[in-house]
Amino acid sequence: MLSTAPRLQIRRPSPTTAEFTVTTLRPLPTPVHILLLLARLLLSLATVLLLLARFAISPLAVRLSRLLRADAYLRSPAGRVFASLAQRLPVPVLVPAAVGLLWLLCRRGYACESLLVMRGLGVQTSSTAGSYLATTATRFIPTEKIQDILVNEAFRGFEVRYYLVVIVEGEEDIVVVFPGLLPGLRIVEEVWRGARACLYERRSEEKG
Repeated sequence: MLSTAPRLQIRRPSPTTAEFTVTTLRPLPTPVHILLLLARLLLSLATVLLLLARFAISPLAVRLSRLLRADAYLRSPAGRVFASLAQRLPVPVLVPAAVGLLWLLCRRGYACESLLVMRGLGVQTSSTAGSYLATTATRFIPTEKIQDILVNEAFRGFEVRYYLVVIVEGEEDIVVVFPGLLPGLRIVEEVWRGARACLYERRSEEKG
């Protein structure tokens, strides 16, 4: 629902900084995104409360009731509703279904990778994790370590794929930008031109 074909977003906070983001997030109005996020949070909370209610009515919780105060939760309005629902569902069905649902709710449902170019400082690549619980993977490459930014091509089966790379001084392996999404040639060329213009504009002016 939230995913679409990779598209490019360009943001220029200052004349010397440019951020190129490739994302598969569908362009929806902000209120719709907020409603979807709230629905995700409410469904996650309801799933956790259902699991808690099932545990509260189990024999183990009865033995540990003084320590865990499970009876206090069962006396609450929400506790009574979720306990009534939990009693109707067998544990072998409830637990795997709830865990699977929580796993799905933690998934973003889209991918997002970016290249931040800062003239005089360097570039930073970022890849957003597929889960809300994981952190974003980032790498910063200082300007003095950047030998060049190029567009490479590779064969994938019978298909030619183009990708943006950063050649780093002292490293045998190149750094691939947008490695997970590998957008089309149009996006790759636009990012390549924009990144080089932002990174090397001052050098061109000095030579002129």
